[in-house]
Amino acid sequence: MAAPHGERNTQVRSARTRLLVLAATLLVLVGIGASLALAAPRPARLGTGVVIIETSLAGEGQAEGTGMVLTSSGRVLTNNHVIRGATTIRVVVPGTGRSYTANVLGYSISKDVAVLRARGVSNLRTVSLGNSSTLRVGHIVKATGNAGGRGALTSSTGRVTALRRAITVSDESGGGQRLTGLIETSAKLEPGDSGGPLFDLGQKVIGMNTAATVGYAFRGTRGTDGYAVPINTAVAIAKQIVAGRASATVHVGETAFLGVSIGAQDSQGAGALVAGVVPGSAADAAGLAAGDLITRLDGRAVSSPATLRSAILRAKPGASVSVTYVDATTGTTQSATVTLTSG
Repeated sequence: MAAPHGERNTQVRSARTRLLVLAATLLVLVGIGASLALAAPRPARLGTGVVIIETSLAGEGQAEGTGMVLTSSGRVLTNNHVIRGATTIRVVVPGTGRSYTANVLGYSISKDVAVLRARGVSNLRTVSLGNSSTLRVGHIVKATGNAGGRGALTSSTGRVTALRRAITVSDESGGGQRLTGLIETSAKLEPGDSGGPLFDLGQKVIGMNTAATVGYAFRGTRGTDGYAVPINTAVAIAKQIVAGRASATVHVGETAFLGVSIGAQDSQGAGALVAGVVPGSAADAAGLAAGDLITRLDGRAVSSPATLRSAILRAKPGASVSVTYVDATTGTTQSATVTLTSG
């Protein structure tokens, strides 16, 4: 039998009331959840934005430098000469006990800039970038880095003594490179500081320290001089690398690795004289040895150590190339096909 009209209205109002109470309860629960989510602490950023870079060099031991974190996901800016010749790279976050393997995203030899990617990290603190175009002679600056490669960050204060400076650097095999547009500073730099930040008074990075390091020396400079790449220049190159835009002066990707160290140019003025071969490398597998003279790479004449280096820089890891050389033992011309690795 149907319920009276008044009773039905009471039942409808009661159902509506229960629905309103349920909806209000859900809103409260949602609000509590949102508040808890907002109140949940975010993971603290790791480090200070300045990291230590450790490298293993092909047949030459180890070296250390400094880097600046550009992104929390592990993109790091440093000098190219810090990672030059490296077969492995590690990025160490001082004071945290954390370190990460890294790979090279690209570099510019002529500007001494390189970009790395630290693997497996997502929460690094980044440096704060300034504008190097506003820098003037006399400005107070602070250089921070891994001075002496001792594994700890130190700082040195000085003043800008000159702008748009040019210096020549050389390596142990006689190669040379002219670096231009540099900031000169009285802040003391040591090997290991390379790649670290040059700060202004507002703790903004206005330069990237460039210091003499293992197998890499300045020529014609005073021992008290410090030099830095303007941060505007370094960041512009980093953006070009990340965008994948290779050019005549910017290499995108990792470096191909043959596995030889090259001595001074041959006395007859031709070829690249092999000073040593890295065990287990492509050159080692092909039978090259110290004293051999490389005369051609992939069909192109090798007239000097610089020619060989340039040819390797144009190649990609994994590429198969032919190497023509004069055997030091027999004096005969030999040829071998090698697969370049990464290094």
